[in-house]
Formats: sequence, C-alpha cells, structure tokens
Amino acid sequence: MTTIVAVRKNGVVAIAADTLTTFGNTRLHASQDASHDKILKIGDSYVGVCGSAAHHLVLANLLAKASEVQLNSKAAIFETFRKLHPILKEECFLNPKEDEDDPYESSQITALIANSSGIYGIYSMREVFEYTQYWAIGSGHEFSLGAMYHAYPLDADAVSIARAGVEAGIAYDKNSASPVTQYSLRLAE
Repeated sequence: MTTIVAVRKNGVVAIAADTLTTFGNTRLHASQDASHDKILKIGDSYVGVCGSAAHHLVLANLLAKASEVQLNSKAAIFETFRKLHPILKEECFLNPKEDEDDPYESSQITALIANSSGIYGIYSMREVFEYTQYWAIGSGHEFSLGAMYHAYPLDADAVSIARAGVEAGIAYDKNSASPVTQYSLRLAE
C-alpha cells in the first residue's frame, strides 16, 4: 500500500511519502513509474493519498477543476469532501460500500493534507482530524509513528522527522519502498 507522513514542528509543516506502487504481489518501483509521487499539489496544499492507485488520478482531476476546494481547516476539508462524494459516485463510479454496519457511505479515500494552516487527515467516512505534531497513514503507518514518536522530542526539524517516519515504513513494510518524496512549507502566523 504505502507510507505517508505529515509533521508539524517549530513553524514548519512537512509531508513525505514512499514511491512504491503495488498490484497484489507485483511491485512497480519508482524507476519504472512515470507518476510515482503519491503527494498531490492542490492549490496551496499538499495531499498525500493512499489506497487504490485510482484515487490519485481521480482526486488530482476533480480537485484541480473544482472551484470551491478549501483544505485549510477541519470544517473546510469536511465540506470539500462532502461535496466531492456525489461526484465520485456519479462521474467516477466510486463503489461506496465497505461494511454493512457503516453509518455512512464510504469515499474509500484516506489522505493526509499539509498546508500553511497545519496538518490534517481525511478518512473514508469523511472524518477529518487536525494533528498538532505528526501522523502517518498507509500500511507502513505503525512503523512511521514509532520512528516519529522517537524523533519528535529530539532536536530534529519537521523535514527530518518526516523523512525518518517514511524511512521506517520503507525499512519494515513490504508495500513501501524508496525513494522518498517530500515537501515542506511554513505555517501561517
């Protein structure tokens, strides 16, 4: 699947990801994939998408042409993805079914968002979380969280902590591989 992390520290936010694509047991390495970057640039935000490889192209297309994309607060992210859900179903043929007992239709999307207002996670039921320090998603997330937990209180910056998180995912998760892509920006005052 993937390892994607976002870190917020000392006025800087960083987002980083591995670059491996998998299809079952088949691995498509970055050197063979012309579009291996799992992080989208949408306006002034970076959006790291995990799950189906189709999500990346669908979100890049829809978010780039949507006029009301706001990704700078929990409420704005929720509203953006709430409005996006019917479009995903009608125009992109999203299958919104996960479990029978789910309270809402699934968007099937898990993503981390980094921008000058902070770092956020969006999940399949359109749950939005704002993180104060760091977070990770994807199949390598547990390894990343452990590495960032260790690195965060040290004298490391957001970029170094994010890289450490993804590198831990790459080291221990069979569905993550180098190289690492990474972006950073300053938080708004």
